Amino acid sequence: MNLRNQLIQELDKAREKMRKVAAIAGEKIEIYAPWKMKEVLAHITGWDDATIVSLRDHASGVVPGTPASRGLDYYNAETVSTRQELPYEHIVREWETTRVQLIKVLQDMPEEKFDQPLVLPWGPTGTVSQLVRVMSHHEGEHADEIRELLEKREA
Repeated sequence: MNLRNQLIQELDKAREKMRKVAAIAGEKIEIYAPWKMKEVLAHITGWDDATIVSLRDHASGVVPGTPASRGLDYYNAETVSTRQELPYEHIVREWETTRVQLIKVLQDMPEEKFDQPLVLPWGPTGTVSQLVRVMSHHEGEHADEIRELLEKREA
């Protein structure tokens, strides 16, 4: 399996884990005080947005911006607060749509760009595979934490 397909598979695996816990958690259970599932999904969507922009810029030869240059906590709060008034169903659709867009950007990425350095959304440089793996790990880690939280509440 080539690197592109492996990265897409990793994103798909993390997304499936999150879908499962999101279905169980629903929109009412507090996950990370005061975040509920809506805020968690908005948070992940915000990072997918940043990743999409970085990868598109990189593919076209533009130096990507650093949307999280003010810090991860600031960016996390911003991605959630800008979506606060949106209904849960809208957040879920956006969360799913951005992942489709991210995968499309990876599918369209010129092969030679995968190993070239790019500016990561939070500032330092890395590679396409490093960025995508951070994002898939990020979502998978949240899914695991939420699953554990839900299991503890059931016990």
